[in-house]
Amino acid sequence: MGILQFFIHVLEIVCFIYLGFASLYIFFFAAAGMFRMHKKINPVRINRKMAVLIPGYKEDSVILEVANASLQQTYPSELFDIVIIADSFQPETIAALKELPVKLVEVAFKKSTKSKALNWAMADLGDDYQIAVVLDADNIMAPDFLDKMNRAFDSGFIAVQGHRIAKNMNNSMAVLDSISEEINNHIFRKGHRAVGLSSALIGSGMAFDYNMFKKRMAEIQAIGGFDKELELTMLRDGIRIEYLEDALVLDEKVQKTAVFENQRRRWLSAQFLYFRRFAWNGIVQFFSHHNIDFLDKVYQMIQPPRILLLGLVTVITASLGIAFLIDSVTVKGLLVLDLIPWIGLWLMTVLAFVFSVPGKFYTKKTLLAILMLPMGFWLMVKSLLKLKGANKTFIHTEHGVKDAKDNINEIGKEQNT
Repeated sequence: MGILQFFIHVLEIVCFIYLGFASLYIFFFAAAGMFRMHKKINPVRINRKMAVLIPGYKEDSVILEVANASLQQTYPSELFDIVIIADSFQPETIAALKELPVKLVEVAFKKSTKSKALNWAMADLGDDYQIAVVLDADNIMAPDFLDKMNRAFDSGFIAVQGHRIAKNMNNSMAVLDSISEEINNHIFRKGHRAVGLSSALIGSGMAFDYNMFKKRMAEIQAIGGFDKELELTMLRDGIRIEYLEDALVLDEKVQKTAVFENQRRRWLSAQFLYFRRFAWNGIVQFFSHHNIDFLDKVYQMIQPPRILLLGLVTVITASLGIAFLIDSVTVKGLLVLDLIPWIGLWLMTVLAFVFSVPGKFYTKKTLLAILMLPMGFWLMVKSLLKLKGANKTFIHTEHGVKDAKDNINEIGKEQNT
C-alpha cells in the first residue's frame, strides 16, 4: 500500500466516523422529537416577581417597539419589570424610553458584551426578584409568555428555555435562518427533553431563578456565547433545563449574507472555545458522576453545524458517486468504504432534517430558500476560516425589522393549534 493510498484510507475513515456519529446523533434526537410530550398542567401555586432583562447595543431601530410590546403581558403588571439595558443608544431613544413605564439602565463599556450589560443591570436592580427573564433587543414575547414561565417554575425547574420563532420571513435568507432555528429547536430542545435530557439554551427567550442566575453570571466574562458557558456550568452542576414549546417569543432572522456570516462566525468561535475549556471535565464528570447531560453538551460544542454537516455529507457522497461512474476500479482501490455507506449516511442526515422541519414550512417560500443552501454552506466554510480572534471581539448583529403585527397574529394561530 502506497503512502498516498494509506493517507486516503485514514482520511476517509476519520471523516466517516466523525460525520457518521454527527448524523446518527441528530437523526436519533430528530426522531425522538416527533413524539409529543404530555405534560401534566398543575394549578399555579405562586406568582413570582420577574425582571425581564433586555440588553441592547445601538438598537435604536427596534427597542421602542420591543419595550411597548413587552408591557402587554397577561401576567400581573405589578409582578414584572421591563428592564431596558441601553448601551450606546441615541439621546432621542433614551428620552422616549423614559416616557414608558420601564426601568432604564444606561451603560457604557470600553468593550461592550451582553454578559457585562446583564451583570451591571442586576447589580443596579438589587435582589427584589425571583425570576430573571432574558430577551434580545429584537424579541417580542407572546402575551402569555411570562405566565407560562412562572408555571414551569411551579413544576420545580429553575432554568427554562422558551420557543423562539421567526419575527420575519421577508426573504430567502430569513426563511433559511428560520428553518435552521426550528431544526435546532426540534433536535436540541424538544428531542432532548423527550428522552429526559436537558434542553439547550439559545441566548434569549429564557428564564432562570434570579439569585442563581445573578451569581453565575457574575463569574462569566464571555465576549460572545455567554449562554453556552452558562449552560455548561449549570449542567456540570446538575441543574436541568426545561423547554416550553408553547411559550413563544418572536426573534428577528438575518436577512443579509454578511450578517449571517458574522453571526455564525461568533457562534462557531464560542463553540470551539468552550469545547477546549470543558472537554476534559465533561469526560471526568461522566465517568465519576454519570453526568450524561454535561457530556452531551460538551459533544455539541465540537459537532459540525447542521448546514455544514448536510453540505459535507452531500459533497462527499456526490463526489464519490461521480468518481465511481468515471473510473470505479481506480476509486475502489483507493477507498476503504464502498459508496453505499456514504449514501446511507446522506439519507439519514436528510431524514433528520425532514423530521425536524415543522409542517408550516413546506411551502413555495421554503423551496426558494433551499436554493440558498449552497450559499449557506459556503458562508459556514468562510466563517470557519475566519475564526481567529472572533472570541476576543464583540461582533454585533444588526436588527431592523420593526413591524411584527403579522407575526404576532401568527403567534395566536400557533397557540391555538
